[in-house]
Amino acid sequence: MVRKAQHVRGSDLHGYSRLAVDAVIGLTRLVETMHLNIARVPGVLGKPMEKPAGGITGLVYRTIRGVTRLVGGGIDALLAQVSPLLEEEPSSVARESLVAALNGVLGDHLLETGNPLAIPMRLRRDGQALELTREGLAGAIPQATGNILVLLHGLCRSDLQWRRNGHDHGESLASDAAFAAPFTPVYLHYNSGLHVSTNGRAFAGLMEAMCEAWPVPVAGVTIVAHSMGGLVARSACHYGNAAGHHWTGRLRRIAFLGTPHHGVPLERGGNWVNAVLDSSPYTGAFARLGRIRSAGITDLRYGGLLDEDWRDRDRFARSGDERVAVPLPEGVECYALAASFARRQAGRSGALLGDGLVPVPSALGQHPDAALCLPIPESRMWIGYGMGHLDLLDRREVYERIRDCLAPRA
Repeated sequence: MVRKAQHVRGSDLHGYSRLAVDAVIGLTRLVETMHLNIARVPGVLGKPMEKPAGGITGLVYRTIRGVTRLVGGGIDALLAQVSPLLEEEPSSVARESLVAALNGVLGDHLLETGNPLAIPMRLRRDGQALELTREGLAGAIPQATGNILVLLHGLCRSDLQWRRNGHDHGESLASDAAFAAPFTPVYLHYNSGLHVSTNGRAFAGLMEAMCEAWPVPVAGVTIVAHSMGGLVARSACHYGNAAGHHWTGRLRRIAFLGTPHHGVPLERGGNWVNAVLDSSPYTGAFARLGRIRSAGITDLRYGGLLDEDWRDRDRFARSGDERVAVPLPEGVECYALAASFARRQAGRSGALLGDGLVPVPSALGQHPDAALCLPIPESRMWIGYGMGHLDLLDRREVYERIRDCLAPRA
């Protein structure tokens, strides 16, 4: 009997209730900060005060937070009895998409607060986590080949969203007759709200475990990465080499699809707005709203790949591009595919417009600073005109270009 997919699981109810409690507490603190700063009648400019209010005013705000936590604890106790009844059925694509979006925006907060909505990193097929043992992989992939294809999704996405408008690059490559040695696709599912370096290190460990347990000899590994997934892949190569992993020596090719190698203007603009709001006591409280965005999102400001790019720094502070330059993995053929809403004749304006999220130069690894510019040959670059960021997942011309990139060489 086919089991019906669930849109809501018992653990989700716990997670959403905790988010609601966190939201009320956070909003109370925001209002308290505004109240305190307005009451002291400061100048227009200056650093806002963020200490708790005192006296009766402070008592009122503390009481609201205390009652909210008490109610939240009661809801958790009640849901603990209901949750087991809702955990039996598989998760629906709609649920996976919603949880993935929440993780992209709030993933670090979900993990830090122990929220069950936080996505654990796993390698999956058909939405099912793979057991990284020889027996587990052989049972889950009985027709495994030695040509492993790993696909990495982007921010706020899940592995199930590689399928778009009926097309999945992984499935198509696995069945394409152009390849004498068929690919065996495996999909990474991860919390895209964590730092890129955190995900990169964890992904490197999973790759090593999978390759060591693969049920047949590994002939080669290929990575196809969309958007943020490309940054995670590059970070994993760095940390895998640093740890002496063997999988990096089996890596043959990486195809980057709309990867923001040098960041996205949207996050840089958000950081500027945050700094402006934080410059006045009257608007400083609203800057807290901007600080809700996840570590993964702030890493997209310039495309940071390493712990050194964020450790011991205020990731919301205004700063220039201070990331450590990370070269492409040595001995690996790297391809950069970009998209642009513009027509082919648009020239420089079309390149800057990009796919609505990632400018073309960033997707191609181009940068004015030679130390940061990625040495991808022009023959391995491609721009798809008249398409957006997500169109890279299903447009026929994109797939044909990926197939050409990954085709065996004479």
